[in-house]
Amino acid sequence: MIKINLITVGKLKEQYWRDAVAEYSKRLGAFCKLEIIELNESKLPDEPSEKQKLAALQSEAKAMEPYLSAKGAFNFAMCIEGKQMTSEKLSQKLDSCGANGYSTINFIIGSSFGISEDIKTRADVRLSMSEMTFPHQLARVMLIEQIYRAFQISAHTKYHK
Repeated sequence: MIKINLITVGKLKEQYWRDAVAEYSKRLGAFCKLEIIELNESKLPDEPSEKQKLAALQSEAKAMEPYLSAKGAFNFAMCIEGKQMTSEKLSQKLDSCGANGYSTINFIIGSSFGISEDIKTRADVRLSMSEMTFPHQLARVMLIEQIYRAFQISAHTKYHK
């Protein structure tokens, strides 16, 4: 069974977001081993300098490193400048990861300042959900739903119409 890591910076604050993620996590149990890794968010002043933002991104990247370097891992960096793909294409990509011997698929969601360039460069795919900006908590729910949808598409169920 393939392992999916959802690597995020920060925690879900509101209960309704946690409930939504818990529901899709439960559903995904039939298709994969899901782990949600919540990394600590860097503490920054209300109006941080560019230097402070860069230092925060580098600190977050260091915490992500062990997951990206894991043997057999395929890495998706979630970033606005990434490639957009349909649910069907995501399903095909997840299928091809398994067929090509990857045992782990990492989805990386950065902080409100994004993801460091080092992480983006190391990612196998830069993936964008939209050109629009979403709150990171909502993006996490949307991403986990799309991962669930991708498995449903592969299983040819009625979930995806």
